[in-house]
Amino acid sequence: MARTEAARATSDTPRAILAAAGLRPTRQRLAIVDLLFRRGPRHVSVDSLFDELSRRGSPGSLSCVYSSLRRFAEIGLLRRTPIYGETTYFDTQLEHHHHFYVIGEDRLMDVPVGEIALDRLPSLPDGYELVTVDVVVRLKRAPACV
Repeated sequence: MARTEAARATSDTPRAILAAAGLRPTRQRLAIVDLLFRRGPRHVSVDSLFDELSRRGSPGSLSCVYSSLRRFAEIGLLRRTPIYGETTYFDTQLEHHHHFYVIGEDRLMDVPVGEIALDRLPSLPDGYELVTVDVVVRLKRAPACV
């Protein structure tokens, strides 16, 4: 088990999670980790997390939130989920899974495990290996029935 996986699996305080991941527990990192992991799995963007931190009165800037989330993803505390042409999300659920993206709401939701089956993929170009397949199903609200 990687050091960051162990941190999330056995720690319940932001300070312990950061220490197990080998990161210095700054005030901003402590506040970010608290918001990310005190509830169940969630998806956040830099802007949404910054807004949440600001409403809570936590310290920091938008650039600090961005660099913290990017660093957490680099070391495996979060999973980075880019939505092409839109916002990049950071996912606290590390297990591989697919997503619904709600257009117009800028919202990401998990597709239940086992709901998508990929039974055929294209041949890979010479010199490349498959890393992962991530499916994003784009949705929009249906018009209200009259």
